[in-house]
This record gives sequence, C-alpha cells and structure tokens, in this order.
Amino acid sequence: MVKLLDPVASFVNREHGVFIGGEFVDSRGADRIPVTDPYSGQVLTTVPSGVSADIDAAVAAATQALPAWRKMPTATRAELLWRLGARIEELADEFAQLDALDNGKPVSEALAVDVPLSAGLYKYYAGWASKLEGRTITPQGGASMHVYTRRESVGVVGAIIPWNFPLLMCGYKLGPALATGNTVVLKPAEQTPLSALRLAEVINEVGFPPGVVNIVTGYGPTAGAPLAAHPGVDKITFTGETSTGQKIMQAAQGNMKKVTLELGGKSPSVVFADADLDAALEGTFGAVFFNQGQCCIAGARVYVEDSIADEFTARLVDRVGQVRLGSGLDPETTMGPLVSEEQQERVNSMIRSGIDEGATIASDPDTPLPGQGSFVRPTVFTDVKPDMRIMREEIFGPVAMVARFKTEEEAVILANDTSYGLCSGVWTKDIARAHRMAAGIHAGTVYVNTYGYFDPAVSFGGFKMSGFGKELGEEALDSYLQTKTVWVNLD
Repeated sequence: MVKLLDPVASFVNREHGVFIGGEFVDSRGADRIPVTDPYSGQVLTTVPSGVSADIDAAVAAATQALPAWRKMPTATRAELLWRLGARIEELADEFAQLDALDNGKPVSEALAVDVPLSAGLYKYYAGWASKLEGRTITPQGGASMHVYTRRESVGVVGAIIPWNFPLLMCGYKLGPALATGNTVVLKPAEQTPLSALRLAEVINEVGFPPGVVNIVTGYGPTAGAPLAAHPGVDKITFTGETSTGQKIMQAAQGNMKKVTLELGGKSPSVVFADADLDAALEGTFGAVFFNQGQCCIAGARVYVEDSIADEFTARLVDRVGQVRLGSGLDPETTMGPLVSEEQQERVNSMIRSGIDEGATIASDPDTPLPGQGSFVRPTVFTDVKPDMRIMREEIFGPVAMVARFKTEEEAVILANDTSYGLCSGVWTKDIARAHRMAAGIHAGTVYVNTYGYFDPAVSFGGFKMSGFGKELGEEALDSYLQTKTVWVNLD
C-alpha cells in the first residue's frame, strides 16, 4: 500500500465547508454527508449536506462576481486558467490519491488519465479565452447599416458532475465556462466531493477572484435540484444518468435557462474477422473495464463476427482473468472497488438478472474477491439476447456482453439497437468498411481501431437518450455563449 502524502492526509482530516465567495463557510443546513473509502468502508471525513439557502448564497456570489469577470482582460482570464492547469500538474500525486480514496480507482489510472487531462483542459481553454470573436455582416437588402455580432457569456452557470471522474469532470465544466467569461456554481457528486474541494483551494491559490467559482456539496434533491431550478442561474450543465437529466430539463423550464446534458450510454464495440485481434482484444477490454466499468462510454455490448467469436471470447475471458482487484492505493491493483456499496448492489443485481434471463457467464464466477470493499467480479456474458436487461440498460460496472453477427449490415442494425447514442467502436482493417460503419452507427463518437481516447481539443457528446450539447473542443464553447446582433444606422 502507498502511504498517503502528508498534504492529502491533512486535507482529508480537515473540517470541510462549502466554498462560496472565495471562502470555505459553514452550510446553512446542519446535516453532513459521510465520505467513505470504498475499499476499507471507513468514513474518511464529512462534508456539508448543502441546502437551498447555500445555493442561494452561491448564486448571489457568482452574480456579484460576474460583471468584473466578464470585463476582465481576456489575457488575464487566460493566464489564470493556465496557472490552474499548471498547478494541477504540480499536485498530480495529491489529486490522484484523493480520487483513489474517494472513488476507488487505481492511482495509476488517475495519474495516466484523470489528472493530465484535467490539467490539459484548463490550458486548452486558456487559449480560447482571447479568441471569442463575432462577425461583421453586410445586410442583403442594401440598407445603410453596420451590422455586427458579439459573442457574450451566458452569465451564471450551474454545473452538476458525477462521481466516476471526480477531478476531471470539474475541468469539463469549469474550463469552457470560465474561458467564456461565465461564473460558476458547481455541485460535485455526494459520493466523491474531495477533489472538487481541494480544487477550490487551488483556485484561490492561483488568484481567481472571489465568487467566480463556488462549490456546494450535497445531495441531488436538496442541492442539485435547487441549483437546476434557480432563477438566478442562466445555464445548467449536467453529466450523469439519463433519468436525472430528464428531471433537470423540467427544472430548467422556469426561467428557460440553457441546458446541456451528457447522459448515459450503452455503447457497442464491433469486431470484424479481419481486425488485428490483439489490438481489438486489448481495446475491447479497456472499453468495458476501464475505471471499473464505471464509464458512460463503456463499450460493453461487444459484437464479434461469427467466424472468430469463439476465439475472441476465450481470449477476452483469459484477459479478464488477469485483473488484480485491490485498493486504488496499491500500485499492483489493476481494478479497484466500485464507488459505493449501493453501486455494488446495483451492478450485482444486473448480473443476477442476466443469469435469470438465460445468459451464460463465460468468465470465472468464483474469482476470489478481496475481504473488504465494494468489489464486483469482472464478468463476461455470452448467449445474450437483444431484449435482456443487461443488453438494454446501462450497468455502469465491469460487465461485458458478447454477441455474434454474420454480416456488416447486421452489425449496423445491432449497434443501433439501443435508445442511447453516446459512443461506439469498430475494429477492422478494411478502411472502406470502417468509414461505412462510422457513417451507419448513430452515436456521437465512433472509435475505429481504438477506444476511449479523449483530448481537450476534440468534442464529445451524445445522440438520442445520451443527451445533447458538446463537451470539450471548440464546440463546447457555444453552449456557454450567446450571440448578440447590433444594427447601427449609418445615415
């Protein structure tokens, strides 16, 4: 086991408040939320269970900070964002340990993915802060008018993030929101608030003005819902499961605030017989089991061409057998516990439903589990049918379903047989087939001969029940901006 860094141990043991107006203050509510290590089951600390009054105070602070933040020279905003990204890089080991403690993920994964991508997001959007330009338009009718557009910040942004990537999801929201001149009230998931609260300290440290970023910990009904419905919030951005996203859309109707939603997925990964099977095997394994399977993009519906299905399934089962379960703080761990006992039971109930509906577990159902922690055995199902729950509903755990197909046309039909449309994967050496599949699959992202890559410059978002709007890239900026048209009479 890796010993906790002194700053991490000190931070975890601190009395935590909500972060409003640049200060940590007591919540207006009396209740507190226990923050539990999903490996040991021990309560690490507690955080405030934020209430509507906390949201009111945070929105007021964000509203007060907005005019000066909007007027701040874009070069200064850019510099602050860059400093934030650079400081996260310097504190990489601390943030990785916090996420491992809070979420259960291995430190190695956090250092390889979560921390560098988070830092990169702030640096990437620092570059956009000075490049938000309008247009000059010549009226078609020939009127003697000077017409131009201005791209202006929306205002106060409410951001609600999930527990599967605690630090990284902060960057998804804060990066583009701050670069475009908005202020933010952020609610982290109640299961994993520590990275966001540590980030608040860093935000202060690098010099952001008070009130530009505010963080209120709490449960969805008592903190998230008031934030989504607040009349002082001009935009809500949410990442999480689909039914909650639907509730947020309803809550946002009151003042017609802008909404972007990155929701659930049930992504297909299609393996053709001509694929590089070594690459397809490792890519498919990562697509399903990375982050303990707690990924919205998890390519858990694995469709394999009939002629190679037996070989591929056997190799996937063997690869799953190499997983080492353990604490996220153990450098030898390759898969940590799920985030909570509640999530553990949800995933196990889905596995039981698969068995009850006639699917076969091809992986070892008796793989030993650690003596503690909310672990789920990495599981591979075969003999699955399209109408089974495990093929229709998002599992959000380390579970793969392997099915067969015979033709390319059948593969497209199977891939699209879902109410979701977030991601998909295609494995083939035939470049023409790759492009046909990419055009035929109805999903926001199609990976070809790879899976799960993200980059700050590349947009990401879903179709259908996977939500709308884009994260990352230039496209993400649009949802944090509004366009104003100005007509000037020249006569």
